[in-house]
Amino acid sequence: MMESIPKKLPDALLEGVQLQPMLSGGKEVILGMVHDPTFGPMLMFGLGGIYVEILKDIQFAIAPVDEKEARGMITGIKTYPLLAGVRGAKPSDIDALVDAILKFSRPVCDFPEIEEFEINPMMVFEDGKGALAVDVRLILKSDL
Repeated sequence: MMESIPKKLPDALLEGVQLQPMLSGGKEVILGMVHDPTFGPMLMFGLGGIYVEILKDIQFAIAPVDEKEARGMITGIKTYPLLAGVRGAKPSDIDALVDAILKFSRPVCDFPEIEEFEINPMMVFEDGKGALAVDVRLILKSDL
C-alpha cells in the first residue's frame, strides 16, 4: 500500500496505514452516555447492534459509577443470561465489561463538554478474552 498509493495518487499525503485484526465471535453490547440537564452524565448499557433497537433492554446509571454499580448495569438487563452463558454457551468476559464501564464513566464526568458518547457495538468475547470497541460516536456540546 505504501508503494502503490503514491504511484496511483501522486498528490496524496500518506503518513501510514493502520492494520486491525478481523473480529470473529463474541457478542455485541452497547455502552453509551447522554448528558441529562438534571442529573448530568447518564450511562447506558445493553445488548448492542440491532438488539438495542429491537429489544430496548438497557440499564441506566448516573456517572460516575463504582464496580458494584457497573456490574449491576450488566446483570440488570433481561438478556443477561445470554452474556452469562446459556444452554451450553461459554460465558462472556463480564469483568472486561465492568472495566470498560468504569473507564467509560470517568471521562464523561471529567469533560462536561461531552454531550453524547456511544460505543456500539462493543464486542465482548469469552470469559478471559476481553472486549473491544468496534464503533465509537462522540458529540460535543454546540455552545462551546
